[in-house]
Amino acid sequence: MRGKVEICGIDTAKLQVLKNDEMMELLKQAKAGDQAAREKLICGNLRLVLSVIQRFLGRGANADDLFQVGCIGLMKAIDNFDVDQCVRFSTYGVPMIIGEIRRYLRDNSSVRVSRSMRDTAYRVLQAREKLVSQSQREPTVEQLAKYLDLPREDVVMAMDAMVDPVSLYDPVYSDGGDSVCVMDQVKDNTNTDESWIEQITLKEAISRLGARERRILAMRFYQGMTQMEVSARIGISQAQVSRLEKSAIGSIRQAL
Repeated sequence: MRGKVEICGIDTAKLQVLKNDEMMELLKQAKAGDQAAREKLICGNLRLVLSVIQRFLGRGANADDLFQVGCIGLMKAIDNFDVDQCVRFSTYGVPMIIGEIRRYLRDNSSVRVSRSMRDTAYRVLQAREKLVSQSQREPTVEQLAKYLDLPREDVVMAMDAMVDPVSLYDPVYSDGGDSVCVMDQVKDNTNTDESWIEQITLKEAISRLGARERRILAMRFYQGMTQMEVSARIGISQAQVSRLEKSAIGSIRQAL
């Protein structure tokens, strides 16, 4: 007995499944203007749309909205598919559906992209879809730039603008225990809480020193002067400078 799985209110067990030969025949009929064949193609490929939107769930978008947008991509794929190409419909349809969903997510994203950058991104998407349909393989950045007559940097920036934002708390790896999040991969090991506390403690320890000790430390470790140069500047012996320096450093170490 087939299990009932509902996605977007649709029982996937009841969805029609078309064989490849039947699919190609319906595509030819739809190209000839047969609307009934087109409707049958749409209904027969809803499983394809549902499988694609699984990748985009959990990004804050409503699943029903993604399903509707995916169906628009499916209809575009049906209308633009070349029946003379020796390729399965799903090979062409999946990138079209993904592109439509990404376009929707980008336009409704909380991260705002400039109008000019968005227009360039649209052109890159259209060029990519056209080149994929022509060569049945993913075009390189250089090929896209040449096709659009744009600098490579503009194409790269447009493609980056199309990338969906990632939460710092999204898991990237899990071995059954604690998950490794994006935050763990981009963590700043320099400006940590421990380093801030050390800096605050060091500042407080130095502020407790006498004025002459602070001046000696500044000349020795900030200005890079030797003990002899410090003694000449302050007007005390080199031995006194050494003693005051050691005493100041000892007080700081004790505070830390």
